[in-house]
Amino acid sequence: MPLTITVQPSGRNFSVERDGTLLAAAIAQGIALPYGCKDGACGSCKSRLLEGRVVHGAHQSKALSEAEEAAGFILTCCASAQSDCVIEARGVPAEGVHPVLKMPVRVQQLTRAAPDVLVLRLQLPATQNFQYHAGQYLEFILRDGSRRAYSMANAPGDLGASSPPFVDLHIRHMPGGKFTDHAFSQLKERDILRAEGPFGSFFLREGQEPLVLLASGTGFAPIKALIEQLERDGNQRPATLYWGGRRPADLYLDAWVREACARLPWLRYVPVVSDAQPEDAWGGRVGFVHLAVLEDLPSLAGHAVYACGAPIVVESAQRDFVQLGGLDPERFFADAFTSEADKH
Repeated sequence: MPLTITVQPSGRNFSVERDGTLLAAAIAQGIALPYGCKDGACGSCKSRLLEGRVVHGAHQSKALSEAEEAAGFILTCCASAQSDCVIEARGVPAEGVHPVLKMPVRVQQLTRAAPDVLVLRLQLPATQNFQYHAGQYLEFILRDGSRRAYSMANAPGDLGASSPPFVDLHIRHMPGGKFTDHAFSQLKERDILRAEGPFGSFFLREGQEPLVLLASGTGFAPIKALIEQLERDGNQRPATLYWGGRRPADLYLDAWVREACARLPWLRYVPVVSDAQPEDAWGGRVGFVHLAVLEDLPSLAGHAVYACGAPIVVESAQRDFVQLGGLDPERFFADAFTSEADKH
């Protein structure tokens, strides 16, 4: 008999087979639980178990410690239900979740935005009506069945405005990476790839508070989609983008951001470099990008933060923004770019 999982405070329900993981069942039934890596490595799906019993599969202690598990927290990506359960998961919307589709996608364009960053434009099948929220990602299904996830870098409004519809992805080369080595050396226009999506719970929530958009490296991709979505929505909320890289070249679409700021009076931009060299002639901010936010905004009370990038950046930002900046933890939304190396 299927078990019933109730999500509070939204009150939504979904069913799961005994020993099935909560997250997989929720995704299949259109319930947007928060999640990131789906492999027990990042902790993005951490929720509180209010009633019922689960058992956990393999996961990393940094994602869920023994103390957190003893306090009633679970990772829905690797928690299997043993009874009907009630869980607390913040930010679960009441409706509006788009269906997950498997589809062939065609490489339409490849552009080097930086020596180690590829902007990959994918043509989508016109017949499948692929829909997503700005900030979500898709996964490539490789020939051996393994998967690689990349965020859509354009707002979904482009789908109806272009023929054929397309999405842009920002791919950083990871030397030795199963997919990125191929993408940077062999992938060419008109190649066909297999993809599935949309995935992810990183998308704009309702609210009127000022926004802090925090990105490191190619974590800028979903942030770019959020900016485009805010522009389409006629946003009037002030938003500040803090984009961090090791060197200035890592801010590979700096010109795009500056053009956006020139036409959007509500958008500010603070680029931050952590390891500037004399030859860079860098005159901007230096240091860790999340600390630049706290330098400018010692109090983050009354703000909402959308953060995306390397796990260490996202984790540090969440900790310090809440502990030092007084940010409401319910208003911190994040997508950590967990690489295959991070999962082991």
